[in-house]
Amino acid sequence: MRKFLLAAVATAAFSVSAQAAAVRGVSDTEITIGTYTDLSGVTVAWGVNNSNAYRMAFDEVNAKGGINGRKIKYIVEDNQYQIPRSIQAANKLINRDNVFLMVANGGTPMNNAVMPEQLEKGVPNVFPLTSARSMYEPFHHMKFGLLSSYYDQMRAGVKYFVDKKGKKNLCAAYQDTDFGKDLMSGVWDQTKAMEIKLVAETTHKPTDTDFSASVAKLRDAKCDVVFVGTIVRDTNQLISAIRKSGWDVDIVGQVASYDTAIAEVPGGTNEGFYTVTSFVLVDADDKRPAVADFVKKYHALYGKDPNPAAQIGYTGAQLLIMGLQNAGKDLTVDSFVTGMEKINGYHDIFGSPAITFGPAKHQGASESFLLQVKGGKFVQVEPGTIGY
Repeated sequence: MRKFLLAAVATAAFSVSAQAAAVRGVSDTEITIGTYTDLSGVTVAWGVNNSNAYRMAFDEVNAKGGINGRKIKYIVEDNQYQIPRSIQAANKLINRDNVFLMVANGGTPMNNAVMPEQLEKGVPNVFPLTSARSMYEPFHHMKFGLLSSYYDQMRAGVKYFVDKKGKKNLCAAYQDTDFGKDLMSGVWDQTKAMEIKLVAETTHKPTDTDFSASVAKLRDAKCDVVFVGTIVRDTNQLISAIRKSGWDVDIVGQVASYDTAIAEVPGGTNEGFYTVTSFVLVDADDKRPAVADFVKKYHALYGKDPNPAAQIGYTGAQLLIMGLQNAGKDLTVDSFVTGMEKINGYHDIFGSPAITFGPAKHQGASESFLLQVKGGKFVQVEPGTIGY
């Protein structure tokens, strides 16, 4: 009997090991997760802080013993916000590092270029560092988006500024990229729904630094509000060009332009800038215990307070950990997807909208908030969310 039991235990152990070995990026002791993001390019303020927060959260769960007996091995590659470098980084992560899944991949054009082969290889794309609709539409069981999309945000922004602020001459300035076109689809669809037209629009490359011609065109069109498809550096440069021209016009961005590096520009240049975002950044001196602990730990690790990218990264990491836990010991892509789809009404520590996934719903939430730069900080304009 004893020999029979020992043989049964050995067979079971071999079965678990064999199953783990058959699942890419999963062993008896580890889950390998990868990210390509901007660590040194034009969106570095987003890529570095976001991946830092994921690493902090993964280190926290590893220190507690991991997830169902496995610890997370986290690999981050620099894509410099460039498509060729993203493809190169993704190839390494998928084919050499054998990642189980990829999380927080940076950039709309980059994700759109990489995803087809990534999904074909059976590697889920979770919470990319972009709010483009293509991150969860068309529906694919291995694609998960986190909060409201650029499309949601810009439609809500257009409706608010027309209905509540009485704006009539709408204009737009945006990156001529997948990112810019995705958010502009929200502007175009909402203006069409409200039977109004944009009086002017301009485009630029992510690396452009001279916005004088764009500003001149928009000003000549007598715009009374400008919706911008910009991130951090080009947001600062565009606002600076507008203010230097002496033009006092309302400027409205979205979550990619929601960053302390914009609010805290010296001299108050960006004072009054609006952004429509999927979440609200907490103050560094927030008294809620869980938030205060997060800020303290982040500052101790990285020598600075968390920015919006860090906050959203920490929320994404908690949801990812929850999905892996829900998947159970026998971790596969299918069990992970099922584990994510079990998350219902999750509230993060920061007060973001409730996050829910399901078999037919892979966008966690769609509500947006309106904020404005006042006194070097983004402050909430409306007490609740806005929509369309």
